[in-house]
Amino acid sequence: MNPPRRTQIIAGSLLLAGLTACVALVQRVDAARPQATLQDTLYITSPSMVRRLSLGYTGLAASLYWTRAVQYFGSRHHEYAQSYELLAPLLRLTTALDPKLLVAYEFGGTFLAPPPPHGAGMPDAAVELIESGIRANPDKWRLYYALGFVHYMERKDYAAAARAFQRGSEVPNAHPFLKLLAARMATQADDPATARMMWTATYDTTQDNMIRDNAEKHLRALQVEDDVTGLEKIVDIFAQRFGHKPGSFREMAQRELLPGIPLDPFGQPYQLTPEGKVLVRQPEKFPFLHKGLPPGFVQPFGSR
Repeated sequence: MNPPRRTQIIAGSLLLAGLTACVALVQRVDAARPQATLQDTLYITSPSMVRRLSLGYTGLAASLYWTRAVQYFGSRHHEYAQSYELLAPLLRLTTALDPKLLVAYEFGGTFLAPPPPHGAGMPDAAVELIESGIRANPDKWRLYYALGFVHYMERKDYAAAARAFQRGSEVPNAHPFLKLLAARMATQADDPATARMMWTATYDTTQDNMIRDNAEKHLRALQVEDDVTGLEKIVDIFAQRFGHKPGSFREMAQRELLPGIPLDPFGQPYQLTPEGKVLVRQPEKFPFLHKGLPPGFVQPFGSR
């Protein structure tokens, strides 16, 4: 038997053994919690017990529980749930089984930190999870970014965010924007431009479609808020110059205060009320918007 053929047979045998062990692990775990439902997502709280059940395949066990954590979060998120009580235990178990599974720290923190329904509303648990990941993987700059992101976005602890970004910037081969973000936290943390920088960095560096989509929605909302703020200032200038509020954006454009009819990120014209307020036409398309919402409109499912 030639060496390449022997290598193929050995690799195939190892793969088959791994898959067999994974199936056995699922069966053993399911047998341990026979009354649990799919909605509750099966889990065992003791990593040592799962290690014994895994027959030595702790990496496969960690992947299994990470998959279950993602499925649990995804199903609850789809239902706009207000509680994710099993998420933190699932993530702790996953990372205890495989401390090198970076995706569980990075995305797990993203799942834990935001308020419901977009997350579990547990930013402190997210910080704890990511810090444990940093202790196990001190040379991975993305974990420091994830930590700073939680401190900035959810905990509003700008000093802690600055420290996290600074720590990350000192890691070999760290992305240059970490040092920039660390400096930004010290001077202009509570600033729309900083938020835009954070969400842009998230959008540009993630490979996860859910996180990318979330970042894109935040960036659209930030653009609308900038547009609304700027347009309402021009409305005030019009009123001061001509003694009355403009009746339309077209009138403002005719007076050369605007280059044309302003459009939102989806290409829809903004609305101008008789009181001089600027509104979006389809607020449901902007789940994280604060400004430009029609009177009485409430963001669904606790969007913020």
